Order: sequence, then C-alpha cells, then structure tokens
Amino acid sequence: MEESVRPSSTVRTPPPHIDLQAVPRPAETAAEPADVLEPGTAPLSRTMPAAWERRYWAWVVGSDVFAVALVIAVSAYIIDRVAPHDMHAFGTAAAVLCSLPLSRAWSQRVLGEGAEEYRTLGRGLILAAVVVAFGGLLFGALEVQPWVFIVVPAIALVAFPQRYVLRQVLHRRRRHGRCLLPVMAAGSADTVADLIERTRKEAHVGWRVEAVCTSGTGAERDSGEIEGVPVVGELDELARHVRRGGYRVVAITADQYWSPRRLQQLAWDLEGTSAEMVVAPVLMEVAGPRLNVSGVLGMPLLRVTAPSFSGGRRVVKEIVDRCGSAFLLTLLFPLLLVIAVAVKLGDRGPVIYRQRRVGRDGATFTMLKFRTMVTDADRIRAALEADNEGAGPLFKMRRDPRVTPVGAILRRYSLDELPQLINVLTGRMSLVGPRPPLPEETEKYAPDARRRLLVKPGLTGLWQVSGRSDLTWAESIRLDLRYVEDWSLALDLVILWKTFRAVVFGHGAY
Repeated sequence: MEESVRPSSTVRTPPPHIDLQAVPRPAETAAEPADVLEPGTAPLSRTMPAAWERRYWAWVVGSDVFAVALVIAVSAYIIDRVAPHDMHAFGTAAAVLCSLPLSRAWSQRVLGEGAEEYRTLGRGLILAAVVVAFGGLLFGALEVQPWVFIVVPAIALVAFPQRYVLRQVLHRRRRHGRCLLPVMAAGSADTVADLIERTRKEAHVGWRVEAVCTSGTGAERDSGEIEGVPVVGELDELARHVRRGGYRVVAITADQYWSPRRLQQLAWDLEGTSAEMVVAPVLMEVAGPRLNVSGVLGMPLLRVTAPSFSGGRRVVKEIVDRCGSAFLLTLLFPLLLVIAVAVKLGDRGPVIYRQRRVGRDGATFTMLKFRTMVTDADRIRAALEADNEGAGPLFKMRRDPRVTPVGAILRRYSLDELPQLINVLTGRMSLVGPRPPLPEETEKYAPDARRRLLVKPGLTGLWQVSGRSDLTWAESIRLDLRYVEDWSLALDLVILWKTFRAVVFGHGAY
C-alpha cells in the first residue's frame, strides 16, 4: 500500500464540539453487565480479560473435563468388567486433557463464535485418539481399540453439545447488550459506519463499538459522531485514545491514511495494552482455511490459496451427502408419506412439483419439491409480475395468491424442500451449497455470480441460515460466493445445525 498523502502523525487539538472527558470509556463504566453464567462482574481491566470472559472460559474447560470424566468413568466400568485394564482409562483421559489445550480448543480467541471453536475441539479429540492408538502399539496393548473407536467419539458426543449450549447462553446475553467487548474503530467514516451497523446487526459476535477515530471532514465527522458513536479524535491520535480508554479491540477499517509503516507503528504503540488489533481485509472477502500468514523475503505476506473444488475433502463431502440423504429419507419416510397425502387431498393435484434448475458447471437437472401452489401457478405468474417483491431476478411474494393452504404450512417450515433429498442421493445436489437457480436466472448472472455454479447446489446453505427470503439479491450472492470460496466440512456441519433451527422456527420463509 502506498504511503498516504496526509502528513506524518502529529498531535492535533480535538474539535471543539467534542468533549473527550465526557466520552464514556470502558475502564470508567460503573460495571459490566451480568456475565454469561452469573450476574455481577467487575469493570473491564486494562490488562486482563473481563470477569465474564474468565468465567466463560472456566465453564468451557469445566464442561470438557466433565465430559471426559463422565465418559471415561462409564466406559471404565463397562469395558474393564469385560477385560480389566486400569491404565487404559487413565491414559485416555490424560491424552484427551493434554490434546485439547495443545489444539487450542481452550484458547479464548476461538470461544463463543464461528466454526473454529468446533474445529479445534475436533482436532484435539482426533489427536487424543491418535495418541491412544500409538501408545497401544508402542506398549503392545492392542486392547486400546474400544478406547480409540468408542470412548473418544463418545466424549465428542457429550462435549460438542455442551459447547453449543454454553455458546447459546453467551449469544443470548450478547443480544441483550451484555458480555460485549468494547471496540475502538478507526478508518474512513463510511467503512466505520458499516462496521458499526454490522456489529449491531450481529450482536452474537460480541463487539460493541464505543468510540471512533476517523480522518478528514464530512457531515458525520463534523457532527462529532458516526451512527450514534462518538468521534474522539483523528487517526494519528488512535494509540493515545486506546491507551486512555482501555478498549479490548482496535478495529482498523479502510482509509488511505493507513500504510504498512503506520500500521506497524500502531501495533508497536498498542503493545502492553489489553487491545487486540484487528485489520479488515479490504482487498477481497476471503476467510477461513484459505488464509495463511507467512514470512517471505523478510516480509509478512497473506497467502490466499485457491478454492478447492475437488480432492479428498470433496470426496468426503460426496460420501457424507449420499449417506446423509439416504439416512434422512429413511428416517423421514413417515413424515414424507403424511405430507404427500395432505397435498393430494388438498386439491387432488399432483404431489410432486418438478422444475428445471441449474447445477454444477451449468448442467441442468430436474429438482423435486412438494407442490405448494395451484396446478396452473406458472401460467398465473405473468399476471403477478407487477407485485414481485423478490430481489434481482428472483420472483417472491409474501402473500402469493397461488400458494395453497397446505402449501403455506409446508413453506413456513421448508417441508416442501424434503424431496430434494432424492436429488442429493442421485448426486445432482449436495446437502449444503449455493441456492439452485432457475435457467432464466443464470442468463442474467454477472460474471461473479456465475461462480456459484462451480459447485453443486445445496438443499441448504449460508443463504438459508442468514435470512432466507428476507435477503436482498446482493446479500444472497455474497453469501453463496463466500461458501464457494471458503467451504469446509466444519462449515457444513454448522450450516446444517443452523438450518434445523431456522426451519423449526420458520425464520424468513414465505
């Protein structure tokens, strides 16, 4: 990045309309709202995690230890009665409790948000299983097989739900304005405003922007606040305000002021504070396992690996798709039969609605759904174009007169989508992926939107768990492209679970 044309950092007098002493700072607040697990926390420390963070970490570690102790105790009682081996239980417990911190499963940076928490927990348990298996081979104790293939997976079955429950408690507190990390945002007025809006919309992330440093002039800058958050100074005064305020996160957003040298100096200036410096990647929207930082020629470089559309992980995804769809079809067969009868009795029309959709690499296929509209719905659509509420090339109506009474219920809970499990079983769709588009939609695609066709469309996806029909066209494209670029097995599992919740509560469906 080129050096900014702005002059080098100098201390500026704050604008007269801003009273820096009146701006509330985290260290000066009367008390942090109640923590996740019990009320009454101390004010934020400048050098240590807040009381609620320490308690949340303790509850996470305690829940994992409880899961290990419970499963090991039950397993030892059952297995040792058949073939007594007292050291196997102790060795397995030690392997798990050592592997979890080594895999960063107890790192505060990954707790409470994103798929990384579950990834680290999974890696820790896999590492423990490998250690137990290797120890059995090393000492000639072949009786460790049940401990590797039964006991460690059983620990996972207890530990993962416990983590999920604790996370939901934390997220509920955050939605009520509690357990939030105080953030200082620094960048241009537009990018800071976008960050503030995102933190308010997605409170579960745990950020609360409490002060802003920005550059230049403008209506927001001159008014002394951006989106209701006070502007306390300019960008070259950032480090001083962070040290005074005790903020936990310093969020750097795009601005021509930021150069590599200034960012490096800021990182040095923030050493010894409680603040974590977070820099927004303004060049591209890429995240997850594709990003790696490495040193090349003495420079820290952000490596962005190419997205993976084939290989071992995709083979695993294919196996999970086929096996998962077969299992779900078997499990849900009674429900499918009831729905089919209800649709048939509704108006005596066909039960299944077949529609041409576009799949991977632009190949078309016939997608199956339970019919939710009157039999001549396609003919009537032309008369309803003026009432279209959909974004982009999509046609959507909140109160579509073509929807039957039975169809309204099916749509509310996405039960009309269940026959697509047959499409997944036959390999034309995936359990998780971008939304399957209509041929006429793809004809209007911009080049970036066509990247959705690089992978199989999904029965569910990021669009399903992020608003469904309430999303704008641009948001749905962004989410689908994010999935295509940053796909991982852990992300698939998170999406599947969130889909179950979205379907049960009927959020954003019509």
